[in-house]
Amino acid sequence: MEQSGLMEDASQVPAPRRVGLFVTCLVDLYRPSTGFAAVRLLETAGCEVEVPPGQTCCGQPAFNNGDSATARAIARSIVERFEGFDHVVAPSGSCAGMLRRHLPELFADDAPWRERAERLAARVHELTSFLVDVCGSAAVERLRGAAPPRGVRTATYHDSCSGLRELGVREQPRHLLAAVDGLDLVEMRDAEVCCGFGGTFCVKYPGISGRMVSEKVENIASAGADAVLAGDVGCLLNIAGRLGREGRPVRVFHVAEVLAGMAERGIGEPASGAAGTGAVAGSSRG
Repeated sequence: MEQSGLMEDASQVPAPRRVGLFVTCLVDLYRPSTGFAAVRLLETAGCEVEVPPGQTCCGQPAFNNGDSATARAIARSIVERFEGFDHVVAPSGSCAGMLRRHLPELFADDAPWRERAERLAARVHELTSFLVDVCGSAAVERLRGAAPPRGVRTATYHDSCSGLRELGVREQPRHLLAAVDGLDLVEMRDAEVCCGFGGTFCVKYPGISGRMVSEKVENIASAGADAVLAGDVGCLLNIAGRLGREGRPVRVFHVAEVLAGMAERGIGEPASGAAGTGAVAGSSRG
């Protein structure tokens, strides 16, 4: 009887969600630690995580620049690699926004592909939104107790444009960060204003981009935080570059790294791990 009861209880445990992690180009090339942190968070939340091989870009640069043929080719590859998962999760509001909001637009004149893209897009989530809104409170409780980065007691959060405006990601990362032991989150002025990166925007309009990131860095410094966090590596590279150029000793991390307790070397810091102000090559023009 007791054994039967145990088996019945086990049968009530829901099967783990099967998640395909969309790594993103910038995570792969510049910040692999963010990808590993995302895997740790998702597995802690009770998910089965796979990283499909052969994935590349979300297609946003081609899409934004009118190269629809390249964007469609990338989109077909994404659909083929990810459509078998319960959910697709990206540690980037920008890439998740591209897949969720714009992928089906690429197949306006191709009904079979549009239907496949729509089915996939409906299952795409930004990481912190997925943890809070899909995995729910029980999973969030399992994520409690991470320690902040060394030397960091206060942090401020930058809301990336795509995550905030296309996906409604704002409260989710703040809710999760409230559970990091010993970390105080302080709000900077104009947290929701663009940092000036915007993908190819910073290349096309370097003067405007430079002014925008300078204002962002000033707001970060005025908040008095030890570190700045965000959910997009593109924003963080841009901000870290400007912080380094201005000699401001503020550390820079992806929110996933802090939540997973894997925030060691901040973006732009030397490989030795010492907190530094060196700029990240290629970021923060102007």
